[in-house]
Amino acid sequence: MTSLFRLEDTSIAYNGVRVLKNVSLSIREGERVALVGRSGAGKSTLLKLLFEQRRAHTAIVPQELGLVRPLSLFHNVYMGRLNVNSTWYNLVNLVRPLRSEVNAVREVVERLELDEDKLFEPVGQLSGGQQQRTAVARAIHQHGRVLLGDEPVSSVDDHQSRVVLDNINAAHNTVVLSMHDVDLALAYTDRVVGLQDGEIVCDQSTSQMRTSDLDFLYKHS
Repeated sequence: MTSLFRLEDTSIAYNGVRVLKNVSLSIREGERVALVGRSGAGKSTLLKLLFEQRRAHTAIVPQELGLVRPLSLFHNVYMGRLNVNSTWYNLVNLVRPLRSEVNAVREVVERLELDEDKLFEPVGQLSGGQQQRTAVARAIHQHGRVLLGDEPVSSVDDHQSRVVLDNINAAHNTVVLSMHDVDLALAYTDRVVGLQDGEIVCDQSTSQMRTSDLDFLYKHS
């Protein structure tokens, strides 16, 4: 398989503090990878490094979501494909969305169990979980082969988490997710990369793993 992402002995520091330490990682096309570990372990920084390596054809769900709050749910999802349309076409859909685009966005929104009645509500008026699913819908609507997600189900319940992860996996060939829920990580990915204090301390297949195998990542040093 082709290697899409590769880091070799990479370290990152902010304000003199090393966030990633001598990280080496290769992710191949077709893999579904979970980055797990305590808050502050370096998962978000690692995900950003991967995105910087391959922005083209890669959709991302950032932890801060990156939504335009005054704009509607529709417009925030539509923005996933701004770069494939002309400026004129995008302006038309800003003022009076075309039926074909509304239908395309509605399909993604419905799959994520977002209320169709909220399609033209300002996204800033939606709940935290609805906003997070809007960001996921935008990434799916981008139609990229690769998706990177930074805690993409942190604001939704277990049922909604599984709906979101099912749709992410169905829509993308390669997936890398920073996750706080180890049970979901094992259920929806085929490889777990565990980080502790900025270092990769485990990297293995999920096929034979149990949740308890990763308990050591969350113990205080």
